[in-house]
Amino acid sequence: MPDLIRVGMADYKVGKSPATLISYGLGSCIGVSLYDPQTKIGGLLHIMLPDSTQARASDNPAKFADTGLPLMLDDVVKAGAARSRLVAKIAGGAQMFAFSNTTDVMRVGARNAEAIKKLLKSFNIKIIGEDTGGTYGRTVSIDLVTGAYKVKTIDRGEKEI
Repeated sequence: MPDLIRVGMADYKVGKSPATLISYGLGSCIGVSLYDPQTKIGGLLHIMLPDSTQARASDNPAKFADTGLPLMLDDVVKAGAARSRLVAKIAGGAQMFAFSNTTDVMRVGARNAEAIKKLLKSFNIKIIGEDTGGTYGRTVSIDLVTGAYKVKTIDRGEKEI
């Protein structure tokens, strides 16, 4: 049985084949995978918020898109992945609660998705799979043998992106 590496909220892990990285309970959070298909090395990041500069000081940079993604990217490359071969898949970013007067501040899921897409583009990393938005939670996993990124939901079943 391959290693199952759990990624908590506001956390990331890096691994190599035959491991599987998994993160449970993404609501407005985003699960970002980076994967090098040649070396079969990858990482999974579970971000909670888009921008560390708009929040109170945090000792956990993995909580934010702008600080977590660069850390994971560096660690994936240090583990042996080639930055030029990395591809990304993202899931999450749901609007979990309905508000009668939804302001941009309340759109955390959409803001998380926008932030991570912008960052990946700035790093020249192509997003090859996405399942964002909606009003439902997700559990995500990446199989580092194949690069398969699975998204599981309670009502909508499981799919691979």
